[in-house]
Amino acid sequence: MSYCSAIESMTGARQALHQHYHDQHYGFPIHDDNELFGRLLLEINQAGLSWETILKKENHFRLAYSHFDIATVALYTDTDRERLLGDAGIIRNRLKINAAIENAQKILQLQSEHGSFENWLTHHHPKTKEEWVKLFKKTFRFTGGEIVNEFLQSIGYLPGAHDASCPVYKQVLESKPKWFQGT
Repeated sequence: MSYCSAIESMTGARQALHQHYHDQHYGFPIHDDNELFGRLLLEINQAGLSWETILKKENHFRLAYSHFDIATVALYTDTDRERLLGDAGIIRNRLKINAAIENAQKILQLQSEHGSFENWLTHHHPKTKEEWVKLFKKTFRFTGGEIVNEFLQSIGYLPGAHDASCPVYKQVLESKPKWFQGT
């Protein structure tokens, strides 16, 4: 079976770690707002680091950030910020921690206006990568071009998550609503 070239070039435990994410998550739509927020948080924390580092720390991120519960993270205080800065299980970067909290607050606002974070994304779909980047930079914190691109690819809003010859590519396409399948 032929997978994406990035997966095929890996071996051993490294390949197993990436393979699970590749086969089960990467490119598939996410319909739960907390999980969408979690993916955005992980992508922001990946900036300047390898995705492998984030995959290894994903479970700890989930615990440290209240299972990615948007309403809870939006209420984090300075005490929570200090707790996160002292947590060796996550990326201890003040800008990324502040972005997570501010982005959770913004998503609550988007939920109020659009019913859900997913609805807000869908309302703006389709857009080019450049249009998405502009929108995200205007809306969220710590969302540069590569972060926005990877986040949107990882949830199926931008193409490129899988090679067309990869067997997961077809599964990703089949998992999208019919109106959405062009991306």
